[in-house]
Amino acid sequence: MTLPKIEAVSAYAPQFRITAEEFESAWGQFHAPGVEEKAVADADEDAVTMAYEAASRALDAAGRDGDDVAFFAFASTTPPFAEEDLTARLGGMLDVRDDATRHVFTGSTRAGTRALDAALSAGPWEDESSGVGLVVASDCPRGEPDSAEDHAAGAGAAAFVLGENDGAEITQRAEYANEYPGTRFRQSGSEAVEGLGVTSYDRQAFTETLGNAAERIEIGDDELDAAVVQAPNGKLPYRAAGALGVSTDGIQRGVTVHELGDTGAASVPLGLAKALARGDERVLAVAYGSGAGADALVVESASVEIPASLSLEGDDRINYPEYLRKRGEVTSGPPSGGGAYVSVPSWRRTLDQRHRLIAGKCPDCGALNFPPEGACNACKTLVESYDDVPLTGTGTVEAATTISQGGAPPEFAEQQAQSGDFGVAVVALDGPDGRSVSIPAQVVGPSAESVEIGDAIETTIRRIYTQEGVTRYGFKIRPKRTQ
Repeated sequence: MTLPKIEAVSAYAPQFRITAEEFESAWGQFHAPGVEEKAVADADEDAVTMAYEAASRALDAAGRDGDDVAFFAFASTTPPFAEEDLTARLGGMLDVRDDATRHVFTGSTRAGTRALDAALSAGPWEDESSGVGLVVASDCPRGEPDSAEDHAAGAGAAAFVLGENDGAEITQRAEYANEYPGTRFRQSGSEAVEGLGVTSYDRQAFTETLGNAAERIEIGDDELDAAVVQAPNGKLPYRAAGALGVSTDGIQRGVTVHELGDTGAASVPLGLAKALARGDERVLAVAYGSGAGADALVVESASVEIPASLSLEGDDRINYPEYLRKRGEVTSGPPSGGGAYVSVPSWRRTLDQRHRLIAGKCPDCGALNFPPEGACNACKTLVESYDDVPLTGTGTVEAATTISQGGAPPEFAEQQAQSGDFGVAVVALDGPDGRSVSIPAQVVGPSAESVEIGDAIETTIRRIYTQEGVTRYGFKIRPKRTQ
């Protein structure tokens, strides 16, 4: 059976970074060896929004859209809900067709490679009409503040489009498992990853499990361009070099932990996406999940150039108090009452606009209206039924201001407590026929002054707020990407 190929890859990490020196200043020491700095999710980011970033970029790179996706897998150890099929929400944001096969993988840092393996087993997709596979791994682990797990914990996401076109082939795959309880775990009801902290035990579990998986792969170190190894910190991957039969130089080419931190289930997918985007033709990818189990994959791209979209740079440094604020450690939570109440059924009725930017075209004058309801903003005709028009997700700033402390509506007070001042703007979002429609939107980014009148912008998906225990997601804007 011919397995599907990796047609395109993407990778995303939040803009914010905190350095090892900030932790040393706060705690007197830093417990994550080899991590120079790490990515920090913003207050309105989580595993779902990062997955959207990576998945939308991968589809763009492949020249595909959500309607092409026949198999959709989401992997994370930090889903924002312990029980909910998040491929439904995430698929809605990406406009994945409603009859696509969907899977959620969680509970282990192997989840990303487990999802890739499942996609391979589900394929091949025989013709253009049957669609492609989309696999996305996204994670933002955390631990107790003065713990090795939290000092290492970073954030990031990677995505892969799989299909029958030219691309990278996964030519070998193997797995191995053995009982090693207590190496890394998260108890029910807790957000914090823990470990027993027995260094020799942790190291044995890691190297033995990875090594036994790699033994089932037939490839020599001299045949590899890179070895992508699970990275709970910046030291442990290199400890496994001997067991894997690879060089430390090969491992260094495949890790992202030094600049992003421990990205959990996204650790190996991020390294693999980066290696394929760089043009590496033969990559060994080995993922580890405590418990303990491992996956080993050989990925070969020959001379095929893999379309890629990477956004891993982050120059917005934060200090340790800002880090605690973004995590919600030093904020009091949402205010009691006073916010605008929007029921979940009412919110659901607006998802076409909030997630997929569906505007309405007036049947009388052709003007675009957003949201598409009531009287037309242009001709004032009371319209019973607008024609659906998907906006492009790009536009221009028409007006901008800053919401300072105390000025936000109550439902946004918690975000403001975590992130500080934020920007809002009126933007003219582009339609497909040269028309535009003016829409108010919140600005994401490191600065409330990140957009000015006349700036080109694009939309993305972020958390809006949580009400009745249900997190609401919707579009926000940011400066348009240059690449």
